[in-house]
Amino acid sequence: MTSVMQTISKSQLKSQLLEYLRKVEQEKKPLIVTHLGEPVIKIFPYREDSNKILNSLKGSIIFHKDYDPAEPIGEKEWDALK
Repeated sequence: MTSVMQTISKSQLKSQLLEYLRKVEQEKKPLIVTHLGEPVIKIFPYREDSNKILNSLKGSIIFHKDYDPAEPIGEKEWDALK
């Protein structure tokens, strides 16, 4: 079963901001805010694990100062990258 994401207008949000923020917090579901019927903002509940995922990628990129990505490499170098 798929859940329908709640959508409200900016004027609705303005008049009932705390109520909608509590709802996002409790239900753990995003809220889309519209202006003239078009989505303009998406409010997400905070997730601690999203920071953990980004932090786990730190240091995972290797930089080689002698490597020029615009230059072709030979078969020997290709095998070394496996």
